[in-house]
Amino acid sequence: MKIAVSVGDINGVGLEILLKSHKKIKQFCTPIYCVDRELLEEASDKLKRKLPKNLELYSPKNLNKNLEIPKISSGTICKESGAYSYESFKSAVFLTQNKETKALVTLPIHKKAWQLAGISYAGHTEALRDMFKKDTIMVLGSPKMYVALFSDHVRLKDVPQAINYENLLEFFLNLAAFIKKPPCGVLGLNPHAGDFGVLGDEEVIINKALQEANKILGKAIYKGALVPDVAFIGKHLKYYVAMYHDQGLIPLKTLYFDKSINISLNLPIIRTSVDHGSAFDIAYQNKAKIKSYLCAIKVACKLSKATKIK
Repeated sequence: MKIAVSVGDINGVGLEILLKSHKKIKQFCTPIYCVDRELLEEASDKLKRKLPKNLELYSPKNLNKNLEIPKISSGTICKESGAYSYESFKSAVFLTQNKETKALVTLPIHKKAWQLAGISYAGHTEALRDMFKKDTIMVLGSPKMYVALFSDHVRLKDVPQAINYENLLEFFLNLAAFIKKPPCGVLGLNPHAGDFGVLGDEEVIINKALQEANKILGKAIYKGALVPDVAFIGKHLKYYVAMYHDQGLIPLKTLYFDKSINISLNLPIIRTSVDHGSAFDIAYQNKAKIKSYLCAIKVACKLSKATKIK
């Protein structure tokens, strides 16, 4: 099985993770790395690691002949590495969309480097939404717990106005196919889940939408709105919906940081990713961990074998 891998920001830990993991990954799939060999050679030299043999590469210059191949500048935020990571990502999408690979796995970009390169997206998920004109859902987690984000990379002050009945209902219906063992706990927005309207009325809208989703789906998939600060205590549920980014990811990363991954749902292709950033502070120091990446590859392979992908 062939899996396309975009390499992320070359000034971060992406290439180190790629080189460290290649031998293990080759045991269960064939990775196609969207990167130029000279960058892997440079990274290998910096890390004092032997470059693996028989690497299958796809140069981003195949789609953008004018792309300049930058030099690695460890831990540096710059437009050159941002532009290259974006072209690597587009190449991996191209391969997967055209059935040359079964799935896409992304290594971490740096959002500021994308911005410096003139790329308008806040991250991979936002780019995928635009590329496929689909309401892509960001789900993060591990086999023990998954958190779907109703709003993801948006400013916190913009979250309340995003919570409306129509958008919530569509979100719940699109997410339902992923929830194999309900119920899925839906977190309220406000402290104490609004305390019956004393601290906010968003929970009224949340409850109305999840109840309608359950009615349409014909079973009790969703449960809520749950009080956010106690929802993860003790024997927690396997699935949650968080109204905003940190609400769901703080408990998730506290419990399962090393093994957690990112999955994009509601797309015509399969995409998974590591659940961490480019870690410029430890770049090219041979300190990067590979568990999240290995999990992302394995889940991509598993989803590729499924009959229905959302």
